[in-house]
Amino acid sequence: MTSMTTFSLRNARMTGALLIAGLLLSACAERRADRVAFDGQFFRSSSSKVDRQRDQFEVSVSPVSASLEGAREAGRYEATRYCIRSFGTSNIDWVNGPDAEDGRLRISGDKLLLRGACAPE
Repeated sequence: MTSMTTFSLRNARMTGALLIAGLLLSACAERRADRVAFDGQFFRSSSSKVDRQRDQFEVSVSPVSASLEGAREAGRYEATRYCIRSFGTSNIDWVNGPDAEDGRLRISGDKLLLRGACAPE
């Protein structure tokens, strides 16, 4: 190969790498923009089905130490998202819900654990 061809290939590779990096960074920025704060704090939350039953779910929210009230609302939000994604409804029958008294909430380490079932309309 000539030095001009090698130079062109390097430029093409560098340009491609920069475009990919830019796309990845913009995707991260969009995800951050989609985040919702509760009581002025951002929480990590996840939801999963329980015992292979898709209508039964558990939600984990952390860090609960940032704000108990915020963690409750972040958990309610995550549960609602789970039920809408799974069943198209936001109706929830709580087993251990966010409205429980402070002493009855399930907290493990720095995580709030909520449990419920997506209910039909």
